[in-house]
Amino acid sequence: MNLVLLGINHRTAPVEVRERMNIPEERLLDAVSDLVHREGILEGLILSTCNRVEVVAHAQENIEAEPIIRQFLSDRHQCDVRSYERYFYRFQQVEVVEHLFRVASSLDSMILGEPQILGQVKQAYATARQAGALNGPLNEIVNQALAVARRVRRETALGSSAVSVSYAAVELAKKIFGNLKGKTIFVIGAGKMSELAARHLIRSGASAIYVSNRTYERAAELAQAFRGTAVPFDHLFEHINKADIVISSTGAPHFVITREQAEKLIAARKNRPMFFVDIAVPRDVDPAINDLDNAFVYDIDDLGQVVEANKRQREREAVWAEQIVKEEVQKLMRRLASREVVPTIVALEERLNQIRESELDRFRGRLGSLSAEQQALVDQLTRAILNKILHGPVMELKSGAGHPEHGNLVALIRKMFGLPN
Repeated sequence: MNLVLLGINHRTAPVEVRERMNIPEERLLDAVSDLVHREGILEGLILSTCNRVEVVAHAQENIEAEPIIRQFLSDRHQCDVRSYERYFYRFQQVEVVEHLFRVASSLDSMILGEPQILGQVKQAYATARQAGALNGPLNEIVNQALAVARRVRRETALGSSAVSVSYAAVELAKKIFGNLKGKTIFVIGAGKMSELAARHLIRSGASAIYVSNRTYERAAELAQAFRGTAVPFDHLFEHINKADIVISSTGAPHFVITREQAEKLIAARKNRPMFFVDIAVPRDVDPAINDLDNAFVYDIDDLGQVVEANKRQREREAVWAEQIVKEEVQKLMRRLASREVVPTIVALEERLNQIRESELDRFRGRLGSLSAEQQALVDQLTRAILNKILHGPVMELKSGAGHPEHGNLVALIRKMFGLPN
């Protein structure tokens, strides 16, 4: 098996290089088809996202696949990829398998444990399958990478804790309300961070959303995106008591919501809990509101502490995830190597049996007239000798499958017994 991977990612290349090497989704099917129709390439896979571009090839034995991949990239992007040489990394054989397992499991992502990469690998796999580019060992490797990623998700908490401010807001809201289904959100200030937090809350079950901004047009635009209601900033306190969750991120130099105003809001809500996510600097929400019953205020520092704690938790879980990847790589390599030695074992058995039968024919006249029973005993004896001779080499071939030096062992046995390459 001759595996090669050539790629760039967020660690090795700046965004402008990743953009230059990116293969858009609508061109991916044609690209992977082009790759596998190049002489010497048996299978191929292309993973192209905002953070990485990786080309994987399973090539014929004794073929240098890396120059073929470089030429493929040069042709696709109409440039000489040698000018980007310092940004590329390359893997071969078992390194390719381990890398694909780590990528699918989100151990190589910009944000450790993020879930999007698994979907991106699935899509790359589906596209390669559609192009007829996966029909051998690489197909099994990528399919197993997806299975390993699912095992990592199932057996570790790698992706279970929030590592962004917007996700942390959702995590804290769930702790307060238990279930966000049917909860109402009120967004004050229509910035990007507020929009992300609101989007994550809605995905977690929150329903109605109100948006208020000093520029009403921007509030209306964001409200329309969420099928919500825009509220003029001057009418803020006529509607905010409807909210279970308030997300505030304005540029105001003073508190937008004071303790006194919050007291009135809680009273109007008949003491139903109210959760304030203050992601503004300077702060929008008076921290003294936390002293009120059924009022919960978290500012950007609080959310940041949650994020940092969760990042450390993910790093601890990543240790277990790496162990799972190593274990699964070894299992797959042993399985693939075992299949690769089958032709050698069959050829070895055939070669020794030919020698056995040839020698029997040569000595048959000197054995005299043998009864059918005696002939059967001679045949049984010579087969037993053959099996004894075969036992050592066959066991070595099987037990050595997956080890780095196994290819040398296979080549040596084929040479010793005169088997064709």
